[in-house]
Amino acid sequence: MKSRLAFIAATAALSVSLAACGGGTPATGGSSTLELQTGVAADTSEMATLKSIAADFEKANPGKKINLVAAGTNYENDIKVRLSSGNIPDIWMTHGWSLLRYSKFLTPLQNEPWAKNVAPALDPVMKDKDGALYAMPTNVDITGIMYNKDVLAKAGYKPEDLKTWDDFMKASLKAKANGVASAIYAGGKSMAGTILDHVISGAYSQYDLAKMTSGTFVGDKYAQALDLIAKWRDAGLFNPDYSSATKTDMSKALAQGQALFEFGPSPIANDALKFNPQANVGFIPIPSLNGSPSYLDTGERTAYGISKTSKDVAGAKAFLAFLAKPENETKMAAASAAPPGLTDAKMSEGPLNSSYDTYVTQAKTPAVPYFDRVYLPNGAWSTMGNNTDSIITKQSDVNGAVQQMESTYKSLFAQGK
Repeated sequence: MKSRLAFIAATAALSVSLAACGGGTPATGGSSTLELQTGVAADTSEMATLKSIAADFEKANPGKKINLVAAGTNYENDIKVRLSSGNIPDIWMTHGWSLLRYSKFLTPLQNEPWAKNVAPALDPVMKDKDGALYAMPTNVDITGIMYNKDVLAKAGYKPEDLKTWDDFMKASLKAKANGVASAIYAGGKSMAGTILDHVISGAYSQYDLAKMTSGTFVGDKYAQALDLIAKWRDAGLFNPDYSSATKTDMSKALAQGQALFEFGPSPIANDALKFNPQANVGFIPIPSLNGSPSYLDTGERTAYGISKTSKDVAGAKAFLAFLAKPENETKMAAASAAPPGLTDAKMSEGPLNSSYDTYVTQAKTPAVPYFDRVYLPNGAWSTMGNNTDSIITKQSDVNGAVQQMESTYKSLFAQGK
């Protein structure tokens, strides 16, 4: 499986080696119940896998109980409320922000036995300048635009035909003309920001990005990305049930050929197999708005950290060590249809593997970090989602959305967030 991730090794020194036998650290400290905010929905493959692993841990550690809590519709906000109130879970999924947002609340984990196996590609986003690590990753997030291969073929296009956003639009319109329910299916407001986060990196030059990191908001490029989404809206490419749709609906639509394209995390493709075991899905690189080569997005996705205030930090560390066992890490990566976050786990076969082979291993497609996690201040994600949702639903025009983000950017940057 090392060859499948050769590109990641080249761009971020990531390697995935074959799993070796190993055991997790046994829990100590007597009986306790650990609350784990999973960050995943109740009906996902990741949750099912977590339940199985937690049950195995409890059998191996009598007296220890793992209380798995499924994510609500606004997980990020839920965690913010828990942290601000002091009612902090023992363990929670850091959804890409273990270092930049949550590190002050988390127990350092760089000295845990499994820490030496963290995929090097995650070092820049999960470790600080001193090498401190605050979460255990179960996968590496590397995504493009998901699509239904059969729907695209019926529209008369091949993946390699989609080099520009004009190509994307033409294929979408052809699919719509063929009767596909939604050329672009999106899971409501909670998934809106993901669309912009995929598109926007291709609008900014390196010069623009340097300005964004130094406190100068580059609004014209932000507007360019929103203009593209508004163009899709005006062409009727989004699903009619956008406002009420969920991630589960996205998986179902992708599986059943009711959607051509989707912007979202890789588990959506994996969960599609629940609705259609023969679902023929993959991903393509993201076209650039500024003429640069197409790219993929990458970063931390599913990772779990331990609260500094947990009454059983030792027990929580023992669970993460159990989760980090190669066989369990392999299962978690497979459930998310993504490469594993630890190098002693295996890359399992999944619905996106042929796309990994094509665009990661063979084509060595450039990978860029998620835009919001590097170039927007901490706390701007919700505004990014609101911006995109307001464009899709016509509650705002592009100029108004840009002004909203600029105001948020300046305010948060001034606060040092």
